[in-house]
Amino acid sequence: MKFDFVSRRHLLQGTAALGLAASLPLRSAYAKETTIGFIYVGSRDDYGYNQAHAQGAAALKKMPDIKVVEEEKVPETDAVEKTMESMINLDGATLLFPTSFGYYNPHMIKVASKYPKLRFEHCGGLWTDKDPKNAGSYFGYIDEAQYVSGIVAGHMTKSGKLGFVAAKPIPQVLRNINAFTMGAKLANPKATLQVIFTGDWSMPVKEAEATNSLIDQGVDVITCHVDGPKTVVENAARRGAMVCGYHVNQSTLAPQAYLTGAEWNWEVLYPRFVKMFTAGETIPNFYRGGLKEGLVKVSPYGSMVSEAARKQADDIKTQLTDGSYMIFKGPLVDNKGKTVIASGVSRGQTDPELEKMDYLVDGVIGATS
Repeated sequence: MKFDFVSRRHLLQGTAALGLAASLPLRSAYAKETTIGFIYVGSRDDYGYNQAHAQGAAALKKMPDIKVVEEEKVPETDAVEKTMESMINLDGATLLFPTSFGYYNPHMIKVASKYPKLRFEHCGGLWTDKDPKNAGSYFGYIDEAQYVSGIVAGHMTKSGKLGFVAAKPIPQVLRNINAFTMGAKLANPKATLQVIFTGDWSMPVKEAEATNSLIDQGVDVITCHVDGPKTVVENAARRGAMVCGYHVNQSTLAPQAYLTGAEWNWEVLYPRFVKMFTAGETIPNFYRGGLKEGLVKVSPYGSMVSEAARKQADDIKTQLTDGSYMIFKGPLVDNKGKTVIASGVSRGQTDPELEKMDYLVDGVIGATS
């Protein structure tokens, strides 16, 4: 598969084919079958970010008159532009999902501008009205599932020390760290969470080192926000720590240590988008959803999770799903003592201020820089 795509990229170089799709009416040459392209920055079986998207792509393969083409391990460079060109001009793709965070700007924007009659959807949250109208971004409020995971972790920790292995201190990651911590403190007000940033999305050696360092300091429940949680999950379990997963269900990797986790549910969203697209409807340029919309879910509880933990977690999950519970509300202070949400102020999931998050809440041991 990989060699095939690389070969086709070379075929495109120096030919007039690059501009062909820009002049075609949308799907006119592919009336009987719609071809959809998925691009992943890592392996499709990474037990993490890429696998979650691949599971969503797999759901599309079950739909009639839909063809899915995929390429994995594509760097966040102009390599993704070449892959999109290949999918458009050689496969006839009319809807593309370049899934990794760094694909969006300038790469997807550049290709979307070149092919205004095609549709490009990016997982992240970066689209603005200055961007091409045939581009869009989607994301899920996975911090809701992280909050529920935190509740379980707060109940189950014996040391009161939780750990978080994270890639980069960007708003989406900080939102997960903070939600997990706040959920844990709801269950166990004395709980603390120590965070270690590795510096990038996939750094297995640093992820293993961070996991071991946290456990050496007394942490007994670990979670993460990296592309492939497999390293963190397996190392934590090997050291006797409990685990809350991320992206997909990793319970098979550590059945005796896995408490629960925060999962994407792209199997719901991708068919939804494709049905809109094939019906000639416009996919929203900016799309969000959480537990209520089915875009995220909480992993099944492990057998070791107590009844008290299950009950409180389920209760809050129900309230988050029906919209009656607010995670981010004042008074809320960061771990430097500064008020970040004033008393009486509530920030619902759609509040744009949460997309700019640059702080760690009280209870988190660590810094954003």
